[in-house]
Amino acid sequence: MIEAVGLSHQGLVRANNEDQFYASCEHGLVVLADGMGGAQAGETASLVAVQSVVDVANSDVPSPSLLESAFLEADLRVRALAEEDPQLKGMGTTLVAMLETPAGLAVTSIGDSRGWLWEDGGLTLLTSDNSWVNEIGRNLGLSEEALSTHPLRHALTTAIGVGVEHRVQSQVIHPRPDSMALLSSDGLHGVVPPGEIAAVFADGGTLASIAHTLIELALEAGGPDNVTVVVARF
Repeated sequence: MIEAVGLSHQGLVRANNEDQFYASCEHGLVVLADGMGGAQAGETASLVAVQSVVDVANSDVPSPSLLESAFLEADLRVRALAEEDPQLKGMGTTLVAMLETPAGLAVTSIGDSRGWLWEDGGLTLLTSDNSWVNEIGRNLGLSEEALSTHPLRHALTTAIGVGVEHRVQSQVIHPRPDSMALLSSDGLHGVVPPGEIAAVFADGGTLASIAHTLIELALEAGGPDNVTVVVARF
């Protein structure tokens, strides 16, 4: 990981920002979380989850299993806090991370925040949303148009904070030199089509300019949610 940049915006509708991110080339680690819950619970869940991943991932020799363990630890910490404080009851968060390891780049996720790879002029989605739309709606044969307006279109099937054992998705990839990775909250990919996201990478520029342009696209699309991106170059 040669370079990594993160950028976040509360959007044009939400009063606060429940997204959190971490980006460290030194540790070969990028993380993004999109919190949910009343009052300050969403902000707390995402902050605790990201910090948990950082703590665990940096505690031992990097490995795919270590990153998975970090997600389980994040779930335990979020649930423990929710049990201690009634105001935090029901809080949760999505979580997606990439960690450089001797075995390759570990990509781990839960919820509907996404990990992408830009390589050889194409953008590939690496993660699969744990959402009602992706896991249930499409299996029912509903059209994409119907899914886009369905009352459950924002519902998650699992998240950090509800018990994620056996639900964490993980894989190892081997990015080529000069490839780039993207982590995004649904404030981006929920309103900006993949083709437009890919076009930003195709136009090139610094990682900071790519991140800024992606945020601007989300805001131009109405900015209905917090929007966060982390971009890394290999």
